[in-house]
Amino acid sequence: MNASQSWIPQQRHFEKAHVLRLAERLGVADYDALLALSVEKPDVYWRAAIDFLGIRWNRAPDDYVDLSRGREFPRWFPGGRLNWVDTVLAHAETAPDRIAVIDEAEDGSVRRLTFAELAVMIRRFAAGLRAEGIGRGDRVGLLCDNGIEATVSLLALAHMGAIVVPLFSGFGAEAVVSRLEPSAARAVIATTGFFRRGKYVDMQPVIQTARGQLPSVQKVIWKCAPGVAAPQGDLDWTAVAATADDNRPAEVMDPMDPFMVIYTSGTTGKPKGPVHTHGGFPLRIAHDSAVHFNVGPGDVFCWPADMGWIAGTLVLATALLRGATLVLYSGAPDFPDWSRMGKLIADHRITHYGSAPTLIRGLAANEALALRHDRSGLQLLITAGEVIDAEHFLWFQNVFAANGSPLINYTGGTEVSGALLSSVQVKPIAPGGFNTASPGIDVTVTDATGRPVMGEVGELVIRGPFVGMTASFWQDDARYLDSYWTTIPGLWVHGDLAVKTPDGGFVMMGRSDDTLKVAGKRLGPAEVEEVVLEMSEISEAAAVGISDAVKGQKLIVFVLPMPGFAGDRDDLAKRAADAVGDRLGKPFKPAKVHVVTQLPKTRSGKIMRRLIRQAYGGEKLGDLSSLDNPAALDEIAALGTH
Repeated sequence: MNASQSWIPQQRHFEKAHVLRLAERLGVADYDALLALSVEKPDVYWRAAIDFLGIRWNRAPDDYVDLSRGREFPRWFPGGRLNWVDTVLAHAETAPDRIAVIDEAEDGSVRRLTFAELAVMIRRFAAGLRAEGIGRGDRVGLLCDNGIEATVSLLALAHMGAIVVPLFSGFGAEAVVSRLEPSAARAVIATTGFFRRGKYVDMQPVIQTARGQLPSVQKVIWKCAPGVAAPQGDLDWTAVAATADDNRPAEVMDPMDPFMVIYTSGTTGKPKGPVHTHGGFPLRIAHDSAVHFNVGPGDVFCWPADMGWIAGTLVLATALLRGATLVLYSGAPDFPDWSRMGKLIADHRITHYGSAPTLIRGLAANEALALRHDRSGLQLLITAGEVIDAEHFLWFQNVFAANGSPLINYTGGTEVSGALLSSVQVKPIAPGGFNTASPGIDVTVTDATGRPVMGEVGELVIRGPFVGMTASFWQDDARYLDSYWTTIPGLWVHGDLAVKTPDGGFVMMGRSDDTLKVAGKRLGPAEVEEVVLEMSEISEAAAVGISDAVKGQKLIVFVLPMPGFAGDRDDLAKRAADAVGDRLGKPFKPAKVHVVTQLPKTRSGKIMRRLIRQAYGGEKLGDLSSLDNPAALDEIAALGTH
């Protein structure tokens, strides 16, 4: 990365920075001092942060953490009592007429709720669920397109002390069963269907097939698409939400009581079920919203995300815990064309906008349409989900953004709630990099033995327990320990490759599972992909290592040409291979570059390198439930047979 291309904060960024107000409250001079204090004295830091963030408690905690079960199983804020939804509802008292949610459907129709109206809907839906026999501690599946109903459902479940099990809107029946069966869900809140690129996607067959294999599910509540009725014997979401508001307060919870079990796709075997609690995930997200995203009352926050992934709950909590306006959009981001996101930003005067790198690359490849609408209201951009190359990072920051807006890179994971690494708007930001570890988390990069390393690729590790970490996997402590605490004893090994720089910044290099080892050197796929993505004819790239009898592993690169590319594909592949060899050295020249028509991705835009590697190598494929385009693997598998 070229340091001369770094984003440099202006005076207005310091003046408006919530993180500097937090530093002032802690009595420290600047951000670096705040970061140091947060790691050295986390109890002092979190007491001040919770007060600064306005977190509502029914009973203040007696202490910061209880480690009597070991650092792997901390009990946060012992003695405290809270329900995190109370912090959202507090804005209905202080700013009842402020818009809380703007929900735009793919057809352009828009609905709005004030904070006062949102509070009433949450209490009514919770009352309706109680009337149907659903109560504290019950697990409830949520498979719903990301609109007002999904938002109210999740908040109402937490409000009444139930536990939500989010489900991706693209799941098939088998994936639904694999998540609801181990959690013994008593009910499911589901959409009958939704529109995607103008076509109706019917979800009823998925739920009906799944419920036949789920004896624990006693109720299905349908959010009905226009003109579609709930199946006979089931409940209509609107009718449940029409229950009289009984003004019942939120259920008072222990900070370690779960509000969500969110399953992730394992590399092999059954999905993992991280457990998030009232005193963990919401506090971390409120923290990151202020510290990293600089969100507060009056801001308008939009980051299109499916409610079935961690990003859905993260985005909801980011805006509503901080009293900002949440803009929801559940349609395709390029429908009816690539001007849709720009129009969304212009129409709703969005100030903070988040996007996955895949969407950013699509916007850049269709720049004329992407820039058609006014984006001058933007104050800050966010990217997360996977590694982003410097070229597209700079395009999003310098071309798509309003003049001078920072682009905050953000990486964490389903098991850690929010960020491990991110950026703050009071320090320079290098293209594609992170200018800080997230305060309150002792993060570093080590070699395979746990020795800290600087300037070289290593494992991203956390050296102690931290607020927001999963409380374990649902009824599976052994798998939780094996996943994070056994690789390097005493350290949480997150599974990401990174480089730590002398200035305290970080560069992500991809997942450890995707590590390449070519010519005896360990490198991340991002190092290779960044080179080929600098070619103007290439819009997407994925580098994988394939077993080789002679070399141990050979480098194979898959590239997707820009829309409308009419050149020689063999020539493009040759030039891409030569570019990697020239930049990284001849030993790292790919054994083969394949030009393909699509790369396998999740609905949230992550390229699935593990599946590319397995398909190309002729291996048995793992869990495909999260894929948006499984047909991409057929093309890659065919290439691997040559």
